[in-house]
Amino acid sequence: MDVRSEGMQVKYDKLPAPVIPRTRLRIWFIRVCSSIVLWTCLVQLVTVTELWNSHFISGITNRIHTTAQVQIPSQAENEIVHALPPPLLPARNYTSNGFLRVSCNGGLNQMRAAICDMVTVARFLNLTLVVPELDKTSFWADPSNFEDIFDVRHFIDSLRDEVRIVKRVPKKFGKKYGSTTLEMPPVSWSNERYYLEQILPLLGKHKVLRFNKTDARLANNGLPLDLQKLRCRVNFQALRFTPQIESLGRKLIRMLQERGPFVALHLRYEMDMLAFSGCTHGCTEEEAEELKRMRYAFPWWREKEIVSEERRSQGLCPLTPEEVALVLKALGFGNEWQIYIAAGDIYGGERRLAQLRASFPRIVKKETLLDHDELRQFQNHSSQMAALDFMVSVASNTFIPTYYGNMAKLVEGHRRYSGFKKTILLDRKKLVELLDMHHNGPLPWNEFVSGVRQAHETRMGQPTRRMVILDKPKEEDYFYANPQECLCEGTNCDDLLGPHNSTSEVPLVSAMKSRKALFIPTTS
Repeated sequence: MDVRSEGMQVKYDKLPAPVIPRTRLRIWFIRVCSSIVLWTCLVQLVTVTELWNSHFISGITNRIHTTAQVQIPSQAENEIVHALPPPLLPARNYTSNGFLRVSCNGGLNQMRAAICDMVTVARFLNLTLVVPELDKTSFWADPSNFEDIFDVRHFIDSLRDEVRIVKRVPKKFGKKYGSTTLEMPPVSWSNERYYLEQILPLLGKHKVLRFNKTDARLANNGLPLDLQKLRCRVNFQALRFTPQIESLGRKLIRMLQERGPFVALHLRYEMDMLAFSGCTHGCTEEEAEELKRMRYAFPWWREKEIVSEERRSQGLCPLTPEEVALVLKALGFGNEWQIYIAAGDIYGGERRLAQLRASFPRIVKKETLLDHDELRQFQNHSSQMAALDFMVSVASNTFIPTYYGNMAKLVEGHRRYSGFKKTILLDRKKLVELLDMHHNGPLPWNEFVSGVRQAHETRMGQPTRRMVILDKPKEEDYFYANPQECLCEGTNCDDLLGPHNSTSEVPLVSAMKSRKALFIPTTS
């Protein structure tokens, strides 16, 4: 080695050792930490997979395998596909004349009919309807909103080809922006001319109109056919209960049907009904006084001094449970029949139900059929509880109301629409006469039975024309009890509603054809 080479080696040996950059240390540290985390996750994944019996991994592999093959739908899958809701109809295109807000008054069925009417009013006035407000101040004091009872999304979507429905009025139409809402009750039993000539001009100044009373504000008769069919469409299709109510109602119906045929008895012997009507037959003096105090406590119940026996003789009182027991037996119902009590608390409790229960031991109601936990969400919500009774009443083998109120009328209409199912409308005036004669001795049981059956031969829900009284709309037949325009096709209902028809032979073909007629969109 020469001297020059040795010198260079010496210089090289004197150089300092190379230093590892800090960035390389950071990379090394991150890799170590990442490896630890990944191994930890892998160990946990293996543990969880073992606990799941390898369902996680096998599910993934099965999914990959099935997607790689041609899918052939099974019969069950086809049924699910057919059960899917139909596609939405195209929304009706129109220039809205304003917003209609409605505050419904009364119980569930009174409000239901009012909603049908208000949709119809909004349709022919070309208004935008706001989802209706429900009564919270009546005797029942139910805090339920529309969406607590009815499927609001279905309500809006199913009517989009007829009327625009929104959940609330836009803010730009509020007081903050100088807009005012006109509040008023429309005139009862009015036809479309009243709304076109008296109501529509008001919307030129007030873009928001609020009806604070909606019961019986549309005429029963004399309306165009397309408007009558729209009322039916809302009633029979658009007003569907919430999934929770529908599910529990179907369970009730299934439980009853599995046990055999059943009568839905709308036993309207409840405290509010007795106080309102002033009917105290069969009550103690203390109970009669309690009912009178209640009648005076509600100022909008206009009648105060009522003679109970006089009203009863006129057929204006609900039958008592004791009277119902005799009438059911006279009509041919035996003790093997289930009797579903479609009502709230019976005034007098079990003491007043004793005779009815002795004659018909298979008395049931929703509170005895369902668990307490199943009903808990509906308790203290009278309208939601009434919705369950409504579903059972429509589905029953026979429906018998002891008072012809709003629920009786709406259920009767639904049962007519469902194929004229048997509905016995009691002639209370005639029954009181027969009951008193039987109790007082002159009328033996066999003659009492004959009289009861003869009085109800034509009151079994068979097809019939709606009675029209031009100057007395309150006394004529109620549209929703007998919507004849929706039970036959076109305007000629003679084949269906002729006097020759009977309960046993009902031409159902025309009734079924009406379903199709209901859903033909009306022109704009």
